[in-house]
Amino acid sequence: MHTERSHDSSLRRAVLLVALANLLYFGLEFAVARRIGSVSLFADSIDFLEDASVSFLIAIALGWSLRRRARMGMLLSGVLLVPTLATLWSAWQKFSSPVPPEPWSLSATGLGALAVNFSCAFVLARFKHHGGSLTRAAFLSARNDVLANLAIMAAGLVTLRWESAWPDLLVGLGIAVLNAGAAKEVWTAARQEHAAPLA
Repeated sequence: MHTERSHDSSLRRAVLLVALANLLYFGLEFAVARRIGSVSLFADSIDFLEDASVSFLIAIALGWSLRRRARMGMLLSGVLLVPTLATLWSAWQKFSSPVPPEPWSLSATGLGALAVNFSCAFVLARFKHHGGSLTRAAFLSARNDVLANLAIMAAGLVTLRWESAWPDLLVGLGIAVLNAGAAKEVWTAARQEHAAPLA
């Protein structure tokens, strides 16, 4: 019991650290996305804000019963869909005005996001099987963000060679698909946890 409390305390510190890092980079990436008109950076910045929210909720829910944590996991699966909806809205706007973003700023901001997300994924990796669907939500989100940031950097390099809005737009939509998949995975895990006490 003492070991479990100690593990929960370590996990709480880890998710609070992750929440703070995500919140700080959200502000930076959102500002750059607005300045250069990037769909992929906009999607990723909203994802940073969502990650911060998920991490704060996990820190609050850690001491709860399995059933209550499962309910929170179901709620978080909905939160994971927010960046998807925000990205679709941003992509729709971009279709009407397909101006390519500035490629160097796109790639450099993607590189910074990669460093933040890789660090967060590393911090959360040892906890991914502890805390059920809640911790899984945070780990999946950080893992997906690393993949998204690599794609953002690639979009910047492609835009540098071929001046087009499409690489940025396609990466933004790809980020939306990744988040939707993570939301489904967390929902499934939370439903199983919620049913477990009745089994």
